[in-house]
Amino acid sequence: MTAVADTPRILMSQDFAAPSGTAAEAPLAPQPSYSMTSRLAAEAFGTFILILGIVGTAALNAVNGGSILPVALAGGIMLMAGVAAVGHVSGGHFNPAVTLGLALAGRTPWRDLLPYWVAQLVGAALGALVVFAVIPSGYAQLIGADGKAGVLRTAANGYGEHSPLFTLTNQQAEFTQIAALLVEVILTAVLVGVILSSGRERTSRAPYPPVLVGLVLGALIIIAWPVTNASLNPARSFAAALFAGGWTWGQFFSLFLWAPLLGGAVAALFYRAFSTSPAAADEAHATAPAGDTATADETADGASVEIATERDAPAATAADPDAASDTRIEAAVTDAEVEAAEAEAHAEERRDGEDGGVTPR
Repeated sequence: MTAVADTPRILMSQDFAAPSGTAAEAPLAPQPSYSMTSRLAAEAFGTFILILGIVGTAALNAVNGGSILPVALAGGIMLMAGVAAVGHVSGGHFNPAVTLGLALAGRTPWRDLLPYWVAQLVGAALGALVVFAVIPSGYAQLIGADGKAGVLRTAANGYGEHSPLFTLTNQQAEFTQIAALLVEVILTAVLVGVILSSGRERTSRAPYPPVLVGLVLGALIIIAWPVTNASLNPARSFAAALFAGGWTWGQFFSLFLWAPLLGGAVAALFYRAFSTSPAAADEAHATAPAGDTATADETADGASVEIATERDAPAATAADPDAASDTRIEAAVTDAEVEAAEAEAHAEERRDGEDGGVTPR
């Protein structure tokens, strides 16, 4: 084999590009891998604070004049906070519809679906319990509600005579179940679609995905409020119905349990249909001209591989043909090792990097 000085140096450029002909940068430290227990705790915590923001504000919204703006702001800001705080641990889903959409899009392992759902419902239940516990006993009488359960019914999701429009128009107009279904499916699809698109570290142009997703949730709450009191999240509807009772459970199972899930599935199908498929990298390599693999790498993965040799390498290899042959063999072996390392990194990201389409891990 040749001397070390004649061995090609391989410079990987993904997050940082090394100047051509300089020594390779030290590899970045691998992202930590969190246990399932840690990830489920993160999902429960994020859903818990999201419920405090949305259901808590909605239940006590009479003190704000019944405006939807405080609810939208609380929900959006709590989502930002939860994703920023623990999104790197679990991906920051906090919504069964988001988890389903990410699983269908190939961004979350299917084995995590049911555990995440359970953790989200546990977090929602804890949030509802706190809201129920802190409602003042005199507040229900003040707003004409039937006890604390009646207060939570004002924050529950409903359609028909239980939609906010029915009350706002003095029982003159209401949204049907079909209208409520369309709103919940479409708006949830928008939310999950934004999460799927903004969470792609290499392709997203969003400077800070948690802020973007929080603002989108706030806007969607405002849009859906007069129709259904804005669910977009089965865990949110479950939290409000848990202690409200009455009609809330019937409408939860007839619409608000599965309509957001359907919206998440629709978003995932559109994402898979119109985004770059995982096979794009292989196709780029297959169709790239000979000797143009670096361009294919940049197009498919946003990563480039530079092979640099010492300036005097041509003279050395010309003087020693055996050394030139050994150098080419080493270059081929090193290329194979680099490709294997990249494949393993992508596989590891798919296994443990459930970024939730929100925060890249």
